[in-house]
Formats: sequence, structure tokens, C-alpha cells
Amino acid sequence: MKITDVVTFRVYGRYTGPNFPPGNRQAKALDLYPEFNTEGDTSVKEKPISAIYVEIQTDEGVSGLFGPIEEPNAFTINHTLKPFLIGRDPLATELLSDQMLRMDRHGHSGYFVTGVSSIDIALWDLKGKAWNQPVYRLLGGPTRPAVPAYASMLGFSTQPEDAAKLAAEHKDKGYTAQKWFFRYGPGDGTDGMTRNLAMAYAVREAVGPGYTLMFDAFWGWDLAYATEMVQQLEAIEPRWMEEPVPPERIGSFRRLRAASRVPIATGEHVYTRWQTKELLTAEAVDVLQNDPDWTGGISEQVKICALASAFEIPVIAHGHSLLPALHVAAAQSPSTVPYVEFLLRYQEVKQFFQTTVYRPENGMVTPPTLPGLGLVLDEGKIERRESL
Repeated sequence: MKITDVVTFRVYGRYTGPNFPPGNRQAKALDLYPEFNTEGDTSVKEKPISAIYVEIQTDEGVSGLFGPIEEPNAFTINHTLKPFLIGRDPLATELLSDQMLRMDRHGHSGYFVTGVSSIDIALWDLKGKAWNQPVYRLLGGPTRPAVPAYASMLGFSTQPEDAAKLAAEHKDKGYTAQKWFFRYGPGDGTDGMTRNLAMAYAVREAVGPGYTLMFDAFWGWDLAYATEMVQQLEAIEPRWMEEPVPPERIGSFRRLRAASRVPIATGEHVYTRWQTKELLTAEAVDVLQNDPDWTGGISEQVKICALASAFEIPVIAHGHSLLPALHVAAAQSPSTVPYVEFLLRYQEVKQFFQTTVYRPENGMVTPPTLPGLGLVLDEGKIERRESL
């Protein structure tokens, strides 16, 4: 079997899935500058949408599909990776992964590696279809019939009364853990910190003691602000504080871990096992969140899980898309990958063009039984498509 073409394409349609009311976005590093510290629209409602996918085609008619991917990924695929892949064996995923990561001396992180990730995941989809098995079976699973999902509350209101109501509702829906996103950072002064803490304490009161809560700052803080926040959060016992500072500031992570009892998480913007190793050996992290969509694909995510397990650090992937992370989780020990992240608002949009929208039921996600990833496009939802 040989790769004959690598195609990126955009599909268009009109979102008709569940609607969500406006809420608040997360804190961002640029919020330090008032001109960028604006709210924006986080509502999810009926509207025109589009999504980009990549398909790897072969001379035997078997193909691999992945998406939605981002436009820079499509650029990297079309201008760098596609010429390299034509004529290659698509089932040799380990060979192709290793060679793609060696291709560009400036491409060991960022958009180049996210492009490699998209190709790697599509290759695993192709391999699963070629062997008529779900990807998690090719990886050695399943290790459990369903994987716990935590409710990721990005884009919902952070007003204390609103957040408390939603937190109680999603606990009642069967989610055993939730993550809430702080809206304010250093540019918002002490008033912003007070608002952050009011939301966090309201959510804790709503779900009660012992319920698993996490918080995310989207690397929008600095070390001094983050230190004060985690010390103030100790009383409500978060499972982790996520990305309080940019992930390359390993020394800051170490100091932050030493400053309080709140566990520290990062990794969604960390690429490959080598960058991950630096966090682990520096004892700078309590939870890793490498995303297979970004860190190097399924091939690299499996290696990161093995590395993390040796350090007894869990890997709970960032939820850019669900299926790649779900397949890896379903093939790993629950002690290594205890949860997957489910972004309640945004997975509805990201999965809209699929025939099956994979959602948690009573807080658990059942892995697909279809060959490959289980990603099939619903032609009835596609009004038109165009090649990129």
C-alpha cells in the first residue's frame, strides 16, 4: 500500500446543534494591555460554520481522515509534508512519525508539529480502517469499557451565581469532575483577583467538599499573580491549577509548586516527549496535558504516556478534539490516563459535521467501535466543500 495523495479541504454548513447562552472567555496574556482586554462573543448558536479536514489516500482505496484542523496545519501539510508523504507506506506510522519530526530544524514545536500531528492521527485512522479495528485496539486496548470525562466549562458565565448553578447542574448530570476558567489576570488588578476567587468559591460551595474541581488560567498570569492565586485557592482544594504561566517558564512552575499545596498542570502547549521530559525531570508539574492534536499525534502521545508513567505523573490530554485523546486513553492504564477533557460548548461545534457526535453519558465516554478513529462525515450537513 502506498500513499497517492494528501488532500486538505474545507466544508461549509449551518450549525444546528445545541445552543448555549453567552458567557465569559478565559484570561489571556494579552489582557495586560487594555485594548485587548475585551469580552468577545462566546455564544454557540445557529450560524454558518466551516471546518478543515485532511484525508490521506492510497492506491488500495483505503483512506485516513482527521479534523477539524487549523488553517496553519493545512498550510504545513500542503507545502511541506505532502510532497514527503507521496509514495510512502501509510502503515509504517512509527517510521513516518520519526522522519517528519526530523524534517525541519526550526519545526520542533508550534505549527509545524501540529501539522505533523494531524498527519499522524489521519495515518492511525487509515491503519485502523486497513485492519478493520478501532485505533485503541491497535494500541493495545481497551483497558476499560468507557473513559471518565470531566466537564470543561470554557465559555460559560463566570459570574458566581451563574457558575454555581451550572456547576451543580453538571454534577447532577453525572460528571465527577469539572474545570472552570478564570477570566481575570494581572491587568485587571485586585478587583479581578477578587472576582476570580468569588467564582471559584461559589463553584466549590455549589458542588460540595470532596468533588473534583480544576481551574485554568490559559497562561494568562505571571508568577507573582499566580502565586497569590494558588495560595488563596488552597482552602477549596483544587485538583489542579492549569497553565498559570507559559509552559516554557519551567523555573516559575517549580517555584509555584513550592508556594502552595495546589497541584500544577500544564502541557497542552508542550510539544513531543523531549519537551515533556524537561518538565518531568525538573519536577515542575503534577499533571501533564499534552494534546495528541498538537504534541506530535497519537504516535507521540503514546510515548509521552509511557514517559509520564515512569514518573507517576498522570496524562490528561487537553481537549482540542475528543477522538484521538479518547483512543489513547482507552488503551492506557486508568492510573496513567484517568480522564479525558470534554469541552461542553465547543465539542458540539467541532463534531458537528460528523455522523456521530461523541458525548459523555453520565460522565463517561464509550470509545467508538467503528474502524479507525470513528470519524465519518455527514454529507447531509455539508452544503459545499472546497480544496485547499
